[in-house]
Amino acid sequence: MKKIALIPARYAATRFPGKLMQQLNGKSVIFTTYESTVNTGLFDDVAVICDSRIIYDEITSNGGKAIMSQQEHECGTDRIAEALPYFPDASIIVNVQGDEPFTQKEPMQKLLQVFEEEDNKEIGVASLMQILKEESAIQDPNYVKVAVDLKMNALFFSRSVIPYPREKNLTPVYYEHIGIYAFRRKTLIDFTQMPMSPLEIAEKIECLRYLENGIKMKMVITEYMGVEIDTPEDLIKAEAYLKKIRE
Repeated sequence: MKKIALIPARYAATRFPGKLMQQLNGKSVIFTTYESTVNTGLFDDVAVICDSRIIYDEITSNGGKAIMSQQEHECGTDRIAEALPYFPDASIIVNVQGDEPFTQKEPMQKLLQVFEEEDNKEIGVASLMQILKEESAIQDPNYVKVAVDLKMNALFFSRSVIPYPREKNLTPVYYEHIGIYAFRRKTLIDFTQMPMSPLEIAEKIECLRYLENGIKMKMVITEYMGVEIDTPEDLIKAEAYLKKIRE
């Protein structure tokens, strides 16, 4: 079972344009993500799939592998799907977001294990989540929340607070969706054949396309507490996190 990691990279991010080229300890965010993914040692191949010559040159000039997209794409999953012909033997494809510079081995390993378990033969896509504890993060629409069933299949993703704590005597568990996905090849190809779905468009959360089309999505809990860089403030948090893990 050949496993690859593809990193979709869009230069003109809406909330933080050019964020992938911002510096973290002397390296760009996108190259730090690429390097971290390679260093897990879990993949037969790793590549950045980008829409910008700036990002392409950043990766290749530092000895990495990059592929230029030939089309415009609304989401990262569509972008990596376009690159599949370059990897004809890949059966499991992991989508690592370019703004997740602190990719670690253990959570990725847990994600890949989903496809090795006998009970998960019908699962075509899996993703990571972590417990949110800070009230500010729970209320923040930049943190995508996910509600799951008793078997850890995703029920819904939202930028709103889910579940809503109407019962004041209970403390719900809030999960943040971490934008790292693993797909079986066919599931990824099927995704590209589906039009953008109404809830996906409303929430700007691409994985809602799966749920709206009745496709199960297995969620895996991790204790990974890295920093996803969506805003200039997140970059400051990332610098502090980097300093902390290196002390």
